[in-house]
Amino acid sequence: MKLNRKYLLNLLIIGVITVAVMYFSLKDSFGEAVAAFKRMNLASIVLILCWGLLFTAAWGVSYKFLGQKYKKNYSLTEGIIVAMVGTFFAGITPSSTGGQFGQIYVLKKQGISMNNGASLLWADFIIYQTTMMIYVTILFALKFKEYLAQSNWFLIVFAGYLINFAVIAGLYTLALFPKAYVKLATWLAKALSKFKFVKEPEAMVSKWTDQMEQFTSEVRALSQDKKIIVKCMAANFVRLTMLYSLPYVIALAFGIKLDSGALLDTLALSSFVTMANSFIPLPGASGGTELVFAMMFKSMLGKLTGAVLLLWRISSYYLPMIVGAIVFIVFKSHHDQKSEELKTAS
Repeated sequence: MKLNRKYLLNLLIIGVITVAVMYFSLKDSFGEAVAAFKRMNLASIVLILCWGLLFTAAWGVSYKFLGQKYKKNYSLTEGIIVAMVGTFFAGITPSSTGGQFGQIYVLKKQGISMNNGASLLWADFIIYQTTMMIYVTILFALKFKEYLAQSNWFLIVFAGYLINFAVIAGLYTLALFPKAYVKLATWLAKALSKFKFVKEPEAMVSKWTDQMEQFTSEVRALSQDKKIIVKCMAANFVRLTMLYSLPYVIALAFGIKLDSGALLDTLALSSFVTMANSFIPLPGASGGTELVFAMMFKSMLGKLTGAVLLLWRISSYYLPMIVGAIVFIVFKSHHDQKSEELKTAS
């Protein structure tokens, strides 16, 4: 689980793209941004920087509830460690594909088997996606038509919404009709076997079938435990609310005057940024996230859009990712040391 060259290259790409985008976002309003930063007090800066860590900790609460299904004394600290490590690995891989690999490793070291760890992560993904889609659907119903009337760019947001809706719909239909998906996987593997780059199609089908069976069994087990579902959905609701409201908190700290409906607008626009990120396959959706944010919030934040963007990105992405990396290194070193001590003792 070392940080190999691929991860380092991803970090370099993230850094270069971010610096370029931030330069163009701030170059025409640099003076106003500097003045706004000078007006901020220390308490506001600390609150904003900790905000991203707090909503990551809210994710850890969900892991605590799910982890106790497999380990009775599973603690909040252990859940937060899993959330932090997931944030780090998701942040440095394209389309957040690496998060669960790091989390499986941590869960195993915490005493949860790989199979149970995979089931736990499936359950977390299902609950999170469901909560997010309910949340965003409400915001869409309240605000999307209004913003679409202002710009056709919001059609991209709607397309992202449809992608996320298709993902959650696919998960539920998979749980309801697993045999149909197995047949589809078998047909697809046979079709792909005609190409030289596909080896052992039977093994591929077997692997897909095992994953589907594990997923469907987890959905059925989860559906029987409504208390855990409610608790995890509540934790995810808090997590999403904190994430989506962060630009509003930063704007207030900068002294930007906002009207009474600005908080709802901020929640909606932030969720729209998340939806648009569905099209950005780069690590951390770098570049595209900043551009979409600037486009969405320009009319609300004016010349301080770039300054709010800078603090928002540091708090919601860079700082949690850095802390996640530190947590992973400390966690791995601690368990490696324990393993060495056990070997020496034996």
